[in-house]
This record gives sequence, structure tokens and C-alpha cells, in this order.
Amino acid sequence: MTINRPGRPADLPSAPVLWARWALVAVLEATTEGERRAHHRTGTWADGDGLHLDDSGSTWWSLAARGEGRWVLYGEDESSGCKWHEPPVDLLAGAPSWLPHARLEDLLGGAELGCVYWFEDGAWARAPYPETLDDDGLDCGMSRFADRADVLRTVADEDHGATSAADAEALLAHAEAYRLTPELLMSLTRDPHWRRRDRPAMTRALEHAGLDRP
Repeated sequence: MTINRPGRPADLPSAPVLWARWALVAVLEATTEGERRAHHRTGTWADGDGLHLDDSGSTWWSLAARGEGRWVLYGEDESSGCKWHEPPVDLLAGAPSWLPHARLEDLLGGAELGCVYWFEDGAWARAPYPETLDDDGLDCGMSRFADRADVLRTVADEDHGATSAADAEALLAHAEAYRLTPELLMSLTRDPHWRRRDRPAMTRALEHAGLDRP
């Protein structure tokens, strides 16, 4: 799936699909040590606030459920020109009341927000952009989850531990169907090359993500 620059709502997979793909990577990366990092956590993870991605440099993102059928995606990649555009882009123009406005406005006040998308009634939406805006960062931030082939490559690489390409496909299919149990997760993965799998942390991440609840 191609993401335009700047992004368009139709560029993103549905919120449940985006959640499942992102959450699977978060589960595969879960460690108890990572859970203990209350501040400056990096990588991909799931917690009580939703899903998160932070590379400790150029990009950070969050995806959160906001009630039945409602989701919010927000974050920043250094490629976003929204806050530098003149006049600055109003990222909350037309935004529904159910968004976490206090959190988003705090980020805006600190010049830490690159774009905001929201999902409701089966479709993504965002604020209108001026024609002179070149990029909002969505491509660099979310293409890793928007393109299913990219997700499969990540799941199958030596850092994430799927035992084969076929098992990577099975993991992703179970995640997207919200039928990924701890037993399936462990049977289809091996220890990544740089660490042992942390089953308790992976199970907790799976619970946070709800990938075992169709």
C-alpha cells in the first residue's frame, strides 16, 4: 500500500487492521526490561494507553482506541512540514470531540506533533491541508504497517523471531483475525538472534493489544 506525501486518509488500512499489524510487532518485541522504562522508552510496544512507536530520533507515533469503532493516530516524523508551514496547519480543524484534545493540544503547544488522523464509521479522516504542504510524515511513520508485505518482512526477520516465511504469514493472519493466543505465538516463533523470548512480557503485551479476542 502506497502512502502519499502528504498522507491521505484512504492511504491507511482500516484501524482494526492497522492495530493488529502494529500490535503484533509490539508483542514480538516485548521484554520485561522494556516495560520497566517509564520514560524514554524506544521501539514498538503496547500498554494501557494503546500502541506506541519511538525510534529515539526521527519518529514517534501512538494509536489508541477511543470507544466502539473509534481510534486516533497521532505522532511526528521529522519529514512533517505541518508545524513549520506558514501559516501553521491546524491539525485539529474539524476534529471530533472524542479525541484526546488535552493531550493533543499539549503536544501542539510543545511543537511535538506532526499529524493527527481519526477513524470513525469505518473510515479515516484528518484536518484539511493547504495545497502548499509537501509532507505530514505519515509515509515515513506508518508505511511499515500500511504495507502488509513490509509487516511480513519485519515479523520474519532475525530480530522478531518467526520461524519461517510461512509462520510469519500465519502469525499475521491470526493477529489480523484477533485469534492470536499465547500458545500460537510461542509455537510460531523462536528466540531472536540477540535475546531470548520473554514469554511473560509477550503475553502481557498480547493482553494489552487484545489480539486474542475476536
